[in-house]
Amino acid sequence: MLKEAVSYQLPEGESLRLLQITDPHLFADHEGELLGVNTASSLQAVLDTYKTSDFHAQLMLATGDISQDFSADSYRNFVKAVAQLDMPCHYLPGNHDDPRIMHLHMQGYRVFGQQRILAAGWQILMLDSTVRGKPGGHMAEAQFAIIEAAIAAHPDLHTLLVMHHNPVLVGSAWLDQHCMDNGEEFLERVGRYANVRGVLWGHVHQQLDSSYQGRHGAIHLMATPSTCIQFEPKSSFFALDSRQPGFRLLELGADGSIHSQVQRVAGDSFAPDNSASGY
Repeated sequence: MLKEAVSYQLPEGESLRLLQITDPHLFADHEGELLGVNTASSLQAVLDTYKTSDFHAQLMLATGDISQDFSADSYRNFVKAVAQLDMPCHYLPGNHDDPRIMHLHMQGYRVFGQQRILAAGWQILMLDSTVRGKPGGHMAEAQFAIIEAAIAAHPDLHTLLVMHHNPVLVGSAWLDQHCMDNGEEFLERVGRYANVRGVLWGHVHQQLDSSYQGRHGAIHLMATPSTCIQFEPKSSFFALDSRQPGFRLLELGADGSIHSQVQRVAGDSFAPDNSASGY
């Protein structure tokens, strides 16, 4: 059964502007660190960087791994942090999240866990790619059913699919073993729909912009840096990158186009400890 969507009314022909943040790995303790980086501080730096931009997003997408310690307070800390932007925030779980605790405590003014968003000629589907107790992901048949039913209900809308796990390999042997294990099948199946225009995710703590050739044209594939630590691209073993925390801005056009860019915190304030452990 297709559940109710969250709808936003925007002027006809206007683009939909999105801010994506992902993988903040927050703790109950504001001083909590992940591999030498204070994750509350790095998230705040990302939000501050966004606030200084000239991009005015209408919606925020938070694509998983909100928490590092599975605590209720880590989720409450996230809600308090993003409230300063005063825009709706839609979230989905990552492999580091506890979905039950998440849904109980990701509660706040304009914070939503629904899977469907309708706005400006677009349908955004917030999909759950997590597998309980495993770092890797899988797109279950129940999620495919949501995609099929949502597109059937709104065949006139362009569609953006959003999840936590990467459906394509990123070229890092240690990281690719934790990808969506049926990613090829996922892309082949969603590539059958003419109105699927983009796929967006987190998890890999690095930027990726590529495309998949579906039956009706190219589908944008986008991965986004974490708001805390970054993983070294193309590394065969676990390695951290010195690049700073980041976020993604997307403009979804009324014509189905997607214009996107990644921005990062300036400077070098957030340097990971390569000798640390505990990811």
